[in-house]
Amino acid sequence: MAKLPSRLHHTAYVTKDLEMTRAFYEDVIGLPLSATWCEADMLFGKERTYCHVFFDLGDGSSLAFFQFANADDQAEFGPEIPSSPFIHIALNVDAECQAGIEQRIKEAGISAPDTYVLEHGYCRSVYVKDPNGMIVEFCNDDPRAADGKAERQAKAHAELKRWLAGNHENNNTFRKEEAA
Repeated sequence: MAKLPSRLHHTAYVTKDLEMTRAFYEDVIGLPLSATWCEADMLFGKERTYCHVFFDLGDGSSLAFFQFANADDQAEFGPEIPSSPFIHIALNVDAECQAGIEQRIKEAGISAPDTYVLEHGYCRSVYVKDPNGMIVEFCNDDPRAADGKAERQAKAHAELKRWLAGNHENNNTFRKEEAA
């Protein structure tokens, strides 16, 4: 098997407003602003000037955001973030971090539908919409979820094949336990 990437380096999105994005990720969520790169590059046949900011995660990876100086560049490259709960970034957190984020979301006056909680069984997820309309999930795994990782990995291809063949039976054993 080929060597796998070691970790996420960063994600990158175009933002409507770098200061609103900074305030959300740094002040509300609690991610430190770790770098601001102000650059001009020949990109796609044109000189473009932009600012690229990074917010650190605990493993050394980052969430990154761009804003272009030129309104035409800004319009060309985004932000066209679809408003769908099924298009989001999910970040792993422990219970203490998740509780702190929930508290800061509440203190910032962010409420439904821009934030909600889902109990997936194998994890508890807090979702919040950022100033750009992007949904960020803060996921706290149930400690029991790690126990079945090898079995889930061994069955992953068969479960996908079963689903694609039309058998849409629930295989979330955590949810089955809740229903019992």
